[in-house]
Amino acid sequence: MKVKRVNHVGIAVESLDEALKLWREVLGLEPAEVEEVAAMRVRVAVLRPGETDIELLESTDDEGPIGKFISSKGPGIHHICLEVDDIEEALAELAAAGYKLIDEEPRVGAGGYHVAFVHPKSSGGVLLELSEKIK
Repeated sequence: MKVKRVNHVGIAVESLDEALKLWREVLGLEPAEVEEVAAMRVRVAVLRPGETDIELLESTDDEGPIGKFISSKGPGIHHICLEVDDIEEALAELAAAGYKLIDEEPRVGAGGYHVAFVHPKSSGGVLLELSEKIK
């Protein structure tokens, strides 16, 4: 597996509009894109302050992953995403090494990427997302 870079840090927020007050009005960062990813029950605002993006994640469903996260832990850092050169190969290597996967197959995520998650119990308590740009 080849990790290319830290693609983004995902931050769970209760409201994109409220969260963007800090990021836009104080820090001067305009969202590069805002989209809804219906399959993941989330609205995403992508900020690009440099090489690593910041994703602000607002739940569209209290029973979705971000809704449940905020309900149990409150707003805050949700995950770190590593961009890999071959997501299917990366998942196979992790599974073969005994790591617990949330996604055994990649799915379509925000921004035209295939994504899959590694369970935090297998990655030191950090929800780890793997991503590969859809070709």
